[in-house]
Amino acid sequence: MRILVTGGSGYIGSHTVLALLEAGHDVVVIDNLANSNQESLRRVGEIAGRSAEFLQVDLLDETALDNAFSSQNVDAVIHFAGLKAVGESVEKPLYYYHNNVGGTLNLLRCMERHDVRTLVFSSSATVYGASEEVPLVEKLPLDAVNPYGRTKEQIEDILSDVGAADERWNIALLRYFNPVGAHESGRIGEDPTGTPNNLLPFVAQVAVGRREKVMVFGNDYPTPDGTGIRDYIHVVDLAAGHLAALDYVHSHSGVHRWNLGTGKGSSVLEVLAAFSAAAGHEVPYEFGPRRPGDAAVSYADPSAALADLGWSAHKTLQQMCDDHWRWQKENPLGYSS
Repeated sequence: MRILVTGGSGYIGSHTVLALLEAGHDVVVIDNLANSNQESLRRVGEIAGRSAEFLQVDLLDETALDNAFSSQNVDAVIHFAGLKAVGESVEKPLYYYHNNVGGTLNLLRCMERHDVRTLVFSSSATVYGASEEVPLVEKLPLDAVNPYGRTKEQIEDILSDVGAADERWNIALLRYFNPVGAHESGRIGEDPTGTPNNLLPFVAQVAVGRREKVMVFGNDYPTPDGTGIRDYIHVVDLAAGHLAALDYVHSHSGVHRWNLGTGKGSSVLEVLAAFSAAAGHEVPYEFGPRRPGDAAVSYADPSAALADLGWSAHKTLQQMCDDHWRWQKENPLGYSS
């Protein structure tokens, strides 16, 4: 198939573009490069032995987006593009709603005009909010607790309504947990702009000397070592999940929801120990107070993805840290190294 990937030069997008190319698909990436680097796609082309086509387009520019559809004749869309910093979303909610929800509405209108109705959407476990129920299953009520999460929840609602109104739509909503790691080549990986919002890229920047120490928020949770437990998934496993979902919805109409996670959690201290082992030296850290709204334990029930897609995550926490460290060590300043 010929697949249009929005946000395809970003962290998860670039790994998925690589997986698509390696699976024999043709790929067109559209990205505004606001939080990504086109160098990722150049390296993807090196690894795959063939390249994705790239168009610098902002989803908020519906005319440019429509032109992209007119020129490309695509069969399906994988939609990653969006802002994703929780803290920034709290400070700038209108910016997030306009970009994430507005951009998706433009995309859906263009898809409908060009008779493209197969979509895999990059959702997030943040739609479950601070649910204390574990493991998290797809049938749980959604209750996002910040504007970023609510944009994902609202887009899921929009897509559910679109699918209910027109049975020609084939839609996958992928709720994934905490993507980490990098391609084993060390050539592509996570390159956050500014201060990382997630644990692993922050740990990696401390390990490589860019930051002084990791702040661990809370060590008095009701967990074995007192620190919060989360479900970390290797980005390569996650990319494979997108291909499995694409294959499924290509022949199944309606709206389908799947968690993509490992089904087990790792504590902050376990992550720090695994990353220290990968780096060959201790990663310094300090305990701080809990952050409001953080659940003690959160991990997926991925059994629906296994049953429907035949997909499951395979890589261990140590493999995640080894691959993430290889990328960070070889690219200490990310793609600008």
